[in-house]
Amino acid sequence: MTLQTPYYLLDKSVLLRNLEKISYLRQASGVKCVLALKAFATWSVFDIMAEHLDGTTSSSLYEVKLGREKFGGETHAYSVAWADHEIDEAISVCDKIIFNSVGQLQRYAGKAEAAGKTIGLRLNPGISHSHFILADPARPFSRLGEWDMEQVKPVLDRISGVMFHFNCENDSFDNLDMLIGQIEERYSEILHKLEWVSLGGGIRFTHEGYPLDQLAARLKAFSERYGVQLYLEPGDAAVTGSTTLEVSVLDVIYNGKHVAIVDSSTEAHMLDLLIYNEPANVSPNKGQHTYMICGKTCLAGDIFGEFQFETELKVGDRISILDAAAYTMVKKNWFNGVQMPSIAVRHLDGQVELVKEFTFEDYAQSLS
Repeated sequence: MTLQTPYYLLDKSVLLRNLEKISYLRQASGVKCVLALKAFATWSVFDIMAEHLDGTTSSSLYEVKLGREKFGGETHAYSVAWADHEIDEAISVCDKIIFNSVGQLQRYAGKAEAAGKTIGLRLNPGISHSHFILADPARPFSRLGEWDMEQVKPVLDRISGVMFHFNCENDSFDNLDMLIGQIEERYSEILHKLEWVSLGGGIRFTHEGYPLDQLAARLKAFSERYGVQLYLEPGDAAVTGSTTLEVSVLDVIYNGKHVAIVDSSTEAHMLDLLIYNEPANVSPNKGQHTYMICGKTCLAGDIFGEFQFETELKVGDRISILDAAAYTMVKKNWFNGVQMPSIAVRHLDGQVELVKEFTFEDYAQSLS
């Protein structure tokens, strides 16, 4: 099947490999895993994902609603700050609501209690693993969770669990083990009193070579030591390697370097590349011909990176840009009015299905 570029191509066979690792970890450790919708919310594949995860967790009212309506299972509602006009609806569609601060908990917990919902609080342990200060949840003056246990103690009787989110792209088990140990040491006084603990997301446990059995043993030991149900919130880990952004070369120029302009954009379609100042990934990225691959917007820095090719690129050639699932489709936008990539799924039988196309009407309706 030949589709018009640009489009995201999600391969269910790769997705399934990640999901099977998640299922293995759940079975071996007793941990529950809820999909972090902030990273990935392409609900056309929620059917296969729901077989391997326990539910979803959110960062906003719309994500809570999407998790409830499209995924099912446990629906966790978290937001850095809830507004008065949205809290009632958030509570009505969730099973568990996690407040970011004592102030928010005191403001809204009564509503959640009246509705019989499970209540939690996010704590900031002041330690983390992140390659970027932008994404470091324990950065100086972070607003993400409560730091001061003296402020937390008066509301402990109103919560049944806590959430720690302290990792970003952490692929080191030894580092994670150390961080969990520090959390145990700091919060030992309250862990025994809780029913559940979430260790958040940002742990790359589905990546090749990660010691899953060691992680399972570590999580199981934690759970048994404190008598709590543990949760993880995989986002990238659930979808890593599963999706490409398929683009076509529109023009080839030379300005001191060979440049290929494609029918896509970093700012519009892979925003994290700009945010974290990182190049895209292209495979196999080998050969004697070097090209700078650039987007078609008017942003001067709309550049995917420099890559090697076996042959000279020409107009009409197609390029697959890797790692286009987590924090990609959820951030796509209409900058410059560039055509929004369609979404296609390669099913387990190899058949490719076009599941979503975007039109001028979508662009116009996104404005006013």
